[in-house]
Amino acid sequence: MNLISREELHRKLARGERFELLMTLSDRHFTAKRIPRSRHFDDLAEALDKLDPAQEVVVYCGDVYCTASIRAYYLLSGHGFARVRRYAGGIADWEAAGYRLESGPDPVPEPARAPQRPSRRAPRTRAALQLCLPR
Repeated sequence: MNLISREELHRKLARGERFELLMTLSDRHFTAKRIPRSRHFDDLAEALDKLDPAQEVVVYCGDVYCTASIRAYYLLSGHGFARVRRYAGGIADWEAAGYRLESGPDPVPEPARAPQRPSRRAPRTRAALQLCLPR
């Protein structure tokens, strides 16, 4: 598994690097608090439709014990996403460092869709990217 540290993720965000940051908890948790620039999808099928497999994707969830980001990592990797990384510490580690959080509805505008490509649709299941709730 390709991991990213809290410090490296913080530097990437501070530099404005282009990558997708994907929170894998429920919509309720996403609205409550998230790392800035995070995106959220209701299920894997939606993520596969809207993310570019050539783009770097960083997944995270509640904390190091939460398996949602692990499952999302492997699901995305299995669907042709070659540049997936996991921030294992998740929202708990980010908050413990005192880094800024966002809350409320998703402020990130929908990016322009990539040219149509063959569908990589996975079975539509709400649990695909919402597999763990923080303790």
